[in-house]
Amino acid sequence: MLKTDLLQARRARRLRYRIKHTAHGRPRLSVFRSSQHIYAQVIDDAQGVTLAAASTLDQGIRADGGKSGANVAAAGSVGKLIAERAKAAGVTKVVFDRGGYRYHGRVRALADAAREAGLEF
Repeated sequence: MLKTDLLQARRARRLRYRIKHTAHGRPRLSVFRSSQHIYAQVIDDAQGVTLAAASTLDQGIRADGGKSGANVAAAGSVGKLIAERAKAAGVTKVVFDRGGYRYHGRVRALADAAREAGLEF
């Protein structure tokens, strides 16, 4: 494992600890960003279940004709989709878990799109 991977994992663990202890029973909107795709899940940590999930691997999400899921437009589409699926599952308020990534670019686009689609965080 590279040193940068270890540092990213440490940031994610530190962030998740803070989120779990200040969430006040809200589910967690977790983001994972790879070089090719972006994934989002709404997780209920009390019960240990995933309430909703979306990614650029879902049908019709990729913004530029299905060639790439690694751009800001695709992340925005995932944000809208995760908000719709969370609301269908009865979740309107979540805590945002950026997973140790900077709140910038694709992560920010996903968060902004989820807010615009009706999730509160």
